[in-house]
Amino acid sequence: MKASIIKIGNSHGVRIPKPILDQCGFGREVEMEIHNQELIIKTPKHPRKNWAKSFQKMAEAGDDKLLDPVETEWENEEWEW
Repeated sequence: MKASIIKIGNSHGVRIPKPILDQCGFGREVEMEIHNQELIIKTPKHPRKNWAKSFQKMAEAGDDKLLDPVETEWENEEWEW
């Protein structure tokens, strides 16, 4: 599909038809990359999405304990809080 580049204020843009927006799942933001003179537009990634819920579930299940607790003499006697 071809599209025209249009002037938008001091910038330029490309109109993306609604069916393509829907098919790609684009919301209010996108990520753009350039590879070999090609513009790639994709849905932004949220790597920490739902971490709070996951941590809450871990705490409720008791899975948030330190796996390798280290306690030394220095920590018990020398450390000042």
